[in-house]
This record gives sequence, structure tokens and C-alpha cells, in this order.
Amino acid sequence: MSADLAPLHELVAAVLGVPAADLVTRFVTETMNRAARRLRDGTVFLVTGDIPAMWLRDSSAQVLPLLRLGEYCPGAGDFAAGVLRRQLTCITLDPYANAFNAGADGGGHQHDRTVMSPYIWERKYEVDSLCYPLHLAERFWRHTGRTDVFDHLYWYAVGRVIEVWETEQDHQHRSPYRFQRRFARASGTLAHAGLGAPVAVTGLTWSGFRPSDDACVYGYNVAGNMFASAVLGCLPEIAKAAPPPPSVDSTLIERAGRLRDGIEKGLREHAIVSDVTTGSRWAYEVDGLGGVLEMDDANVPSLLSLPRLGYCGIDDPLYQATRAFVLSPRNPTYYSGTAAAGVGSPHTPKHHVWPIALAVAALTDPNEAVKHEAIATLLDTRGGTDRIHESFHMDRPQTWTRQWFSWAEAMFCELALDCCGFSV
Repeated sequence: MSADLAPLHELVAAVLGVPAADLVTRFVTETMNRAARRLRDGTVFLVTGDIPAMWLRDSSAQVLPLLRLGEYCPGAGDFAAGVLRRQLTCITLDPYANAFNAGADGGGHQHDRTVMSPYIWERKYEVDSLCYPLHLAERFWRHTGRTDVFDHLYWYAVGRVIEVWETEQDHQHRSPYRFQRRFARASGTLAHAGLGAPVAVTGLTWSGFRPSDDACVYGYNVAGNMFASAVLGCLPEIAKAAPPPPSVDSTLIERAGRLRDGIEKGLREHAIVSDVTTGSRWAYEVDGLGGVLEMDDANVPSLLSLPRLGYCGIDDPLYQATRAFVLSPRNPTYYSGTAAAGVGSPHTPKHHVWPIALAVAALTDPNEAVKHEAIATLLDTRGGTDRIHESFHMDRPQTWTRQWFSWAEAMFCELALDCCGFSV
């Protein structure tokens, strides 16, 4: 631990104990050093942990808690700006890719049947991968007051995002995107020659894959569309603080508004499930043709995470009904064992609970005692290691996945900062 982080360690230790403080300060140090690579163009390439690639989603989640630290983390603002500019550059390279290499080194899944390039590690198109950098930019502005990131690169990337989301409102007829992975399980590739299962035009925007990098069963990921709606809703305020340059489409904000309206209309008309037990609640995926998937996944955006994404309040009736379903045995990805009870994912073995979901459940609970209990559970389920893992068995925490998964430790950090009174 560096001397600069000693005050942070002291603060967290006083509230949550030394083990939690050790984890938080190590996460900060590793994120800004071990996981980071400063590139010649001044941007920062940030790996997800034990995979040497930069996911747009994971890298955003890794940086977000740093922005909350203020004076407790010197240099966090400039570091976040460097990561964000790398993300925006990646979006301009290919807005359909979810994970990137530091340069044109050809790493990753170069044999996938899609439009690959040596800059791309993986090209699984996910709505949330485009949401996260826009969310990070907005959070950066709120925490630092800086508008220098809202430059031509930012607005050009926003234009690319809106263009893709508009196109994917009619995926069947307008989309150029195809993806197939040889010898993959059904969750790792798209059916129908890479186009994916049929969907109707609903106003929602299509996603090939979930935040877990697993293929969607039905093409409209509900939580992903809600995240898109939330980030689109922030653009008018950002445009007032830092107007787009003349070189950017003058109708961009208007298009963003229309896109958001279409998404919201699609959500209300196609994504609400009637439930006599909980009352009306949100589905996880739909296709506009009658196909509905009732579950939640541990990865964020999830239905459980909606208040944290800025989509709704914790007390929203639809959210509360959805939450009751998600945190119950009726949700096929909910597991309850002797070590922990929480949401898992089809991405990992059955009966594995995800620390990300445990953190999200606590972060969206107004009871402070629940947050402290979750911290204790996360510390107790590291399986004899000093890491917060991707997942662990609900009865045997010694059985876990991913040796170093920085996103999970970022969510532990978010929860710890909530407990210690840091503003969101």
C-alpha cells in the first residue's frame, strides 16, 4: 500500500475492519498499476484481471469506485480520463466489439466468424458495452466537475453509439452484424448463420450477448435497454455543459431523445410480466414475438441493479416486484446454500453465487445492516484466498471461478465505500 492510500485504509478499517481496508486499498493500487498500461497516446489500457484484454464494461466498473474517493485517491481523475479516452477510441474502431487489445497485436478470438481486426480481442455485441463508457463519462463529470472529456472524440463516439442502437432497433433487416464461434456451446455463438433468433421491431434495441458474454435467448435484453435509456437521458444536460462541436451532427441530441422514447415505449409494451405473486414485474429478455425469459443474471446491468444504474428509484413498484422475484427460488439463477444465498449465472456452474450480485443486492437495499452483512459474507467466501472471485459454490466457497476478476473486487469496493459514507 502506498503512503497516499494510508488515510483511506485508516478510514475503511475504522468502519469495516482491517481485512476490508486491505482489500479496498489493494484494489485501488492494482487497478492504477498492475492492471493498467499507459499507452503512447496518453490513454490507459486497463485489463479485466487474469485475461489480458480490455472490456469496455469491466474497465468502466473498475474505474467508477476510484472517482468516488476524491482526495483519498490522488490522480484518480486523470487516470479515469485516460481510461475513458481509450474506451472512446475503441468505440470508434468498432462499436460492435466488446473487448480490445492494446494495439494491433492480433490477440484474442481472431478465428470467430465476424468482422474481426487485430485491435479486437472479442466481437460479441452487447448493448451494455456501449452504455458503460457513456455512464463513466457522466459520472466523471459529476465527481470532478471537468468537462474536458466531452471533446470531439466523445461526441463522435456518442454518434457511433446512437447510430448502432438505431440500426439495431430493426436488427433483422438493417444490421450488418453477424457472429459465429466455431465449436462453441450455444451460449457462445449466435444461431441463424450468426444473425441470432428472430425479433420483431418494438422500439427496443437488439443485443447479441448479455453482460456475461453469453448469447441472449431472446434478442432484447431488458436491463441493457434500461441502461441505454438512462445514459441517453443524461446527454441533453451534458450537451448544455459542453456543447457538441460544429463537426458533430446537429440533430444528435434530438435523435437520442427519439431513440430513448422508442426504447421506453418498447419496454412498457413488451417487457412487463404479470405475476399474481409479486405483481407486475420486468422480464429479463423478450423478442417482441411472445418470447419472454423470466430470470436475472448476476452481471450488471441486471434487473437487480436498476436503481444503481439510474433507471428508477429503489421504491419503484415495478422494481420492488422484480426484486422480490429475483431474490427468490422462483428465479432459476438464485441459489441458497450454507455459505451464501444470492444470484448466479448460466455463465458459471450451477449452485455458484456471484459476489457481484451479492454486492448489488446490498447496494440496492436501504438497510445499512444489510450492507455490513454483505461485506462480512464476501470476506468469508474467498475460499482460502485473498481474492473476491467471479463466483463460488453456495456450500463450498473453496470451489470458485476466476483467480483475479477485478470487476468483482470493484463491486466490493463500491459496497465498502457506501458503508463508509462516500457519495455515489
